[in-house]
Amino acid sequence: MGKSKVLVVGGTGYVGRRIVRASLAQGHPTYVLQRPEIGLDVDKLEMLLGFKKQGAHLVEGSFSDFQSLVDAVKLVDVVICPMSGAHNRSHNILMQLKLVQAIKEAGNIKRFLPSEFGFDPARMGHALEPGRVTFDEKMIVRKEIQDAKIPFTYVCGAAFASYFAGNLSQMGTLFPPKEKVLIYGDGNAKVTILEEDDIAAYTIKTIDDPRTLNKTLYLRPPENELSQKQLVEMWENLIGKKLEHISISEQDFLASMKGMDFAGQVGVGHFYHMFYEGALTNFEIGEEGKEASKLYPEVKYTRMDEYLKLYT
Repeated sequence: MGKSKVLVVGGTGYVGRRIVRASLAQGHPTYVLQRPEIGLDVDKLEMLLGFKKQGAHLVEGSFSDFQSLVDAVKLVDVVICPMSGAHNRSHNILMQLKLVQAIKEAGNIKRFLPSEFGFDPARMGHALEPGRVTFDEKMIVRKEIQDAKIPFTYVCGAAFASYFAGNLSQMGTLFPPKEKVLIYGDGNAKVTILEEDDIAAYTIKTIDDPRTLNKTLYLRPPENELSQKQLVEMWENLIGKKLEHISISEQDFLASMKGMDFAGQVGVGHFYHMFYEGALTNFEIGEEGKEASKLYPEVKYTRMDEYLKLYT
């Protein structure tokens, strides 16, 4: 059997462009939905043309034209939709419901991977308002997928390195602090952090793998399961300097939401679940899931001590 043909919906996005590159790198015939909604965004145009040069096929389609989605889906075997669920970017989780209907109508898809990649929403029923909207909407999409009996893989369980590693998990910046670092509680909750290209590589590995059919793939490679204190220590060792550690209690951290805009409040809630509860790592993976680095030891994932060298 040849490699599955893949359609990436949201291929110019933060995760999407990495999914496209990984699909091409792993030898899959790769199609990228070219949406007229990009308007005059020339950066997205250049990205699409770059994908085309690398061998990807551009397929015109729009969420406002249902038949165009069905026609695009019929060209491939697998659909991956890494559309943004982040409120500080564009939050489009429920747009996927139209794509689910198009996949159901087309009737030919052997695997659908919806927008996930972070917390497992099935484990976040207790999540704080207003940030729980992300998990509630992902569960709505999951229900539609499963009601339509569409084969799926959910990829969950990692914080993105660009957002959580280089800045030592500080809110409001993407660069490491120079003098003082805010530590969440005792700083010992474990968080899995992965470089985004590694997330994409693991994602593409799943699509022809029967072991991940109708399963959740958890991105929890053991060497990247770190506490915030361990991450800070790595940085301090790299720069040869101790930062001042300022601990913030659970209560004070949650109180910081007051007066923030909606996106800020969502961010605080998600940081809380990650760094005070350890919600990415505080459970055993059961029969419903698989762990990526065990299934795919050939993926040489970037360790965070190496990653942090980029910032020195």
